[in-house]
Amino acid sequence: MLLQNKDKLVMIGDSITDCGRKKPEGEGRNDALGSGYVALVDSFLQSVYPELGIRVVNMGISGNTVRNLKDRWQTDVIDQKPDWLSIMIGINDVWRQYDLPQIVEKHVYIEEYEQTLRELVERTKPSLKGLILMTPYYIEPNENDGMRAAMDQYGAVVQKIAQQYGAVFIDTQKAFEPVLKHIYPATLAWDRVHPNMTGHMTLARAFLNAIGFSWNGQQ
Repeated sequence: MLLQNKDKLVMIGDSITDCGRKKPEGEGRNDALGSGYVALVDSFLQSVYPELGIRVVNMGISGNTVRNLKDRWQTDVIDQKPDWLSIMIGINDVWRQYDLPQIVEKHVYIEEYEQTLRELVERTKPSLKGLILMTPYYIEPNENDGMRAAMDQYGAVVQKIAQQYGAVFIDTQKAFEPVLKHIYPATLAWDRVHPNMTGHMTLARAFLNAIGFSWNGQQ
C-alpha cells in the first residue's frame, strides 16, 4: 500500500468531503471525520492496517470551489504538513454555472479551474510523499446531459494534471458507472451530487483501490 507507517493523510474538498466533519480540523473521535467517504477510508485503514497508525484529517468545506481552496490553502493544507494529500474539487465550480446561471461571479470556468488547481499542486507537491487527485463527478449516466458533459471536461483537466505531476489519479465518474447500471441516479443522490452511503462507499472503494489497499493488510 502507498500509505506507510505514521503517514498523515489530509483530504480536502467540498461538501462531499466535508460531510459534517469537526471544525476547524476534522480529526479525532466519534464523528470528527464526518459521515462520508473520508470516514469510510479512515475506518478501513484503521481496521485493516492498525499497526501503521495512519492519521487522517478531513479539511473539506461545504460549497467550496477551487477558488475557495486557494484562499485557505496555507492554513488548511501547508500548515497541516501532510505526508499525503488528497484533493477532490470541481463539483461546485461546474454546478454554480447550472443552478445559479445569472450569478456569474460564483462561476469558476474551466480555464481558472485548471490554472488554480495546477498552482496548488505545484505549490504543495515538493513537500509531499504523495498526491492523490480525484475528479469531480455528476451521478448521471447520460453523457450528453449538459452538466454531466461539463463535469467530464473538468475531470479531464484533473487527469491531465495528475499525469503531468505524477499524482495518483482517481476517476470517480468511472467508479459510479457499474453502480448506475443497476441503481437509478436519484436513489444514490437526490440531487445527483450528494450521495447516500452507497455512493460514499463507491468513492471510498475507488480511493482504497488507487492506493493499493489490501484486505489482507500489509503488502
